[in-house]
Amino acid sequence: MPQTTPQRVSENNRFGVDYRLEAQRLGPPVVPIVDIHTHIHGVGAARIYDRARRLFGVRLSYTMTQSEDWATVRDALGDSVRFIAFPSFRDPDLSRRHRDGFLNIIERCRRECGARMLKLWSSPKLRELVPDGAIDVWEIDSPWRVKACELGQSLGMMFMVHVADPDMWFTHKYTDSAKYGTKRHQYVGLERMLDRFGAPWIAAHMGGWPEDLSFLDGLLSRHPNLHLDTSATKWIARELSRHAADEVVGFLEKWRGRVLFGSDIVTLEDHLSASKATGSIKAGQASTPEAAFDLYASRYFVLRTMFETAYDAESPIADGDLGMGDMSTPAAPLAASRLRGLNLGATEQGRALLGVLYAGAADVVDRWWSSP
Repeated sequence: MPQTTPQRVSENNRFGVDYRLEAQRLGPPVVPIVDIHTHIHGVGAARIYDRARRLFGVRLSYTMTQSEDWATVRDALGDSVRFIAFPSFRDPDLSRRHRDGFLNIIERCRRECGARMLKLWSSPKLRELVPDGAIDVWEIDSPWRVKACELGQSLGMMFMVHVADPDMWFTHKYTDSAKYGTKRHQYVGLERMLDRFGAPWIAAHMGGWPEDLSFLDGLLSRHPNLHLDTSATKWIARELSRHAADEVVGFLEKWRGRVLFGSDIVTLEDHLSASKATGSIKAGQASTPEAAFDLYASRYFVLRTMFETAYDAESPIADGDLGMGDMSTPAAPLAASRLRGLNLGATEQGRALLGVLYAGAADVVDRWWSSP
């Protein structure tokens, strides 16, 4: 990876490269990419994102956008964006946002945006955001989650779910298993929901368990309506790079058509200046238009590099999770994990698999969107 200007060095561009040139070096993907998992907000940020995604060959983005930004994002991206109903994290009433407030969002997003998918956010962190024993929302199959899916089912919607977080979070953040549950516990209710609601499901972030492909293999085997996406770029790239390349390729081959491309890119107007208005935990990721571009472009660069090339070195994106654990020796500010390419672009068979990962697997969503 060539060096360029030190002024570009940041958490999202550790080597100071020009991602525009890196996109040219990669060339067009084997097929135009469908990104099944983004969070696009802000007209200026959306337009910068649009430039970044087009450079890396992304033609269509599915987004979990807060309702206040539906119109501006649609104006910026037009027909190349589709909206997924998602709780309003700007609602100051933490109880309402995950209960009847979410039901209202589902109905509005279906009516105003034509949404055919809703997203259940079931991170263990929900036990902190909605405290005081809120068992009616904590579990993935809790009463309010069932109500949301029943409403979605009545509106002809399919489902996306965030069901777990990285293994190292359970080791270092979610240490109270009585409060957060074990990682395996997160999937008990999910399997019940997969059986109860037969529409297609997409379990984000490689099903929440890229660390354990054997577990994901069993989950996919037991539930034919389940699909995975590759979103959460740092997490997915870190953990898939720890597996042997042939193990990852074998998994993708076995579950061809059941693994969809996703990035989990979040765009915000906060990324364009030092002023931070939204209160989002992602607001500090960038503070200039150039830094915002690097933030968005870096995710597509890393994912395409991992899937297509034989790259084997540190990632250009810093990984804050590496600082967990022994805080007496914290990770360096720009510490990064290994990024090991699967080199699928080197063979005809690999390029065919890329075509399915990048676009073909998303046909299940497109068919659902187009159904009566």
